[in-house]
Amino acid sequence: MSKRQPPARSAEEGRETGEHLSPDAIRNLCELLYRRTGMIFGESKRYYIERRVADRMSATGMRTFPTYFSHVQASETEIESLINIFTVNETYFYREENQLQCLGRSLLPNIVRDRKPGDLVRIWSVPCSTGEEPYSIAIWLLENWLMVDAYHIEIVGSDIDTCALQMAVAGDYRERALSRLPPDVIERYFESPYNNSRRIIQDIRESVTFTSVNLVDRASVTTQGRFDIVFCRNVLIYFDDASRLLAANHLYDALNPGGYICLGHTESMSRISNRFRLCRFEDAIVYQPREEDR
Repeated sequence: MSKRQPPARSAEEGRETGEHLSPDAIRNLCELLYRRTGMIFGESKRYYIERRVADRMSATGMRTFPTYFSHVQASETEIESLINIFTVNETYFYREENQLQCLGRSLLPNIVRDRKPGDLVRIWSVPCSTGEEPYSIAIWLLENWLMVDAYHIEIVGSDIDTCALQMAVAGDYRERALSRLPPDVIERYFESPYNNSRRIIQDIRESVTFTSVNLVDRASVTTQGRFDIVFCRNVLIYFDDASRLLAANHLYDALNPGGYICLGHTESMSRISNRFRLCRFEDAIVYQPREEDR
């Protein structure tokens, strides 16, 4: 009697590793990422996807994608790690500086017009990546807004990438991240160089609170409370129309009456939602919630 052979696998099944994903594997993975984050990936980013999946499979010791994908679906810890590796954290201090100028010259004066000294003003940076943006806000206000000590300024930085948040809390930055800062500002707000990086001083680190937030998850956004000014720059470009509208609605609900939202220079809230009106200031274009929609 001849020995029974196992059923033959197709060539595609045999290639189902992190480095060689089938079209079905790409689609299933991208659907999972979309459901959890609102971010759009697809076949056109195959190389980007395969590199990152291969890294996670190596880290978890799994040799085939089906095994790894089952693990991702069953493990909140692994889906968090997968999301972390797919997020984009390209940023630096004083990025889109015109909006910081607008913050001090126009937005904050409008916000505090009817408030008393000592009143709370809340500013939200989301996504905050590795912390350059919320720390930039803190430094800019100390350097340029004369009324900074007259009010209780609370700055919150939030991101879906928990690894980026850990780096933000640590506050260590290399030369590239600091390249837009004037040398005297670096000397005032950063410790002496160590291992090719500089750590932001403790007073600034303690002035920013960091939290984990998913913009397409209402509960995640709601837990942050309401803000007077939101910086939400260069993330909506990674969403499709449905996810952008969902995020915009959540951001609308996160703004206090009369608040403002700053987007990236390539983004336009007018093309996403009619619940915001465009505001033109000397330094920047920002958006404000239409109060009649509340």
